[in-house]
Amino acid sequence: MHPKSTANAANPRRRFALTWVLAASLAALPWVASAAPAVDPAEVAPAASAGTEAPAAARVRPPMLTLPDRALVLASDLNRLLKPGAGDAKAEGGMRDVLQRAMALLGTPYRWGGSSPDSGFDCSGLVGYVFRNALGIELPRVSREMAKAGEPVADRASLTAGDLVFFSRRGDEVDHVGIYVGEGRFVHAPRTGRDVTVSNLDTGYWSEKFLQARRVQGG
Repeated sequence: MHPKSTANAANPRRRFALTWVLAASLAALPWVASAAPAVDPAEVAPAASAGTEAPAAARVRPPMLTLPDRALVLASDLNRLLKPGAGDAKAEGGMRDVLQRAMALLGTPYRWGGSSPDSGFDCSGLVGYVFRNALGIELPRVSREMAKAGEPVADRASLTAGDLVFFSRRGDEVDHVGIYVGEGRFVHAPRTGRDVTVSNLDTGYWSEKFLQARRVQGG
């Protein structure tokens, strides 16, 4: 087997540990100019219906950033998005913890009903885990109930890092949630067969499914 193939087959725990080390070590670095945004290209179109093969064009996906690359981009962004002295120090520290913990979970497998790094996460399990461990806040277990927590954010232009962003993939009821990280991006656990990743809120699939946002502050 080619060495690259062996590396790509690394255990998820090893990837998780690598991401955390990168996050912890890079969070103190200044913004790295020209870093490319960590965008998940897999949400260009909804998954094909059961028993229906997606068109060839829909199955072609652009290359994704590697897990370490995405961690590098987000770790660098923490300093630019949450600069010391830009606001309340306690609030800044809390939101920095939220983003660091969310970023450290990139690559964790999706699991319906999952709420820990060991078992995997579904969307609300990921958000609940991050806020519980970063801020000591217990959020409701499901996304539609989370959408009642905190205070509403007026519009997308008012979003700040750490806000909860909510989506509806079917109809107009909340059925998905993620954590906004700034510059039109959010961390979430998309669906079965996918890992915790970063997606684009401004364009593409998730832009069309966005419903609302809420701001939850730590005590």
